[in-house]
Amino acid sequence: MMTKNIRSAALLVFCLALAQQTMGHGSMTPEGDICILEIGYLKAHFKTYLPGSYGHEQFCETLPEASEAVFVMEYEHDSLAEMMIEFRIIRELTGKREFTREKDIKKIDDLESITVAYHPPQREPDVFSITHQFEDPGWYVGIITARTLALDETYVAVFPFKVGFTGYRYWPLVGFAIALLGSALYYDSRRERSA
Repeated sequence: MMTKNIRSAALLVFCLALAQQTMGHGSMTPEGDICILEIGYLKAHFKTYLPGSYGHEQFCETLPEASEAVFVMEYEHDSLAEMMIEFRIIRELTGKREFTREKDIKKIDDLESITVAYHPPQREPDVFSITHQFEDPGWYVGIITARTLALDETYVAVFPFKVGFTGYRYWPLVGFAIALLGSALYYDSRRERSA
């Protein structure tokens, strides 16, 4: 039977693993093999490819290296095919990284100066895509704006993403939790033997 210490340590490991999966994603939600992008109440399937080094492998919010990236958006709602779609990628300079939201973008005075890629508004009836060559690793923010043709409704999606992901950011916490769990198991087994 598990003691209170072991249950606590196991819960800590579970919470750390869950926290890594549920970190702030802005308008992007990982779902199976694809990401769902929420543009207001509208949704689209969003994927990114690094064809030069990863071929047809799809990425959601984290690109493992700075290279040529192809962003593809397939509409889940037909009304997106009738809208003017604008796509901008900016450097993330707010310091909020994965927690950057639309309200943070609205506070930026000169969006043009930190824009690294821009696709002007146009109607893309089938599939929306843009290609960009990333030169530097770091945090970026994608901003998609969808407007009706009459320009009376506007929907925005903001999603932060990292280029050049190394994968070690949360490992110290996970390592600590595993060491804590191992210690709890060790001391629990010693206590049971001496009882």
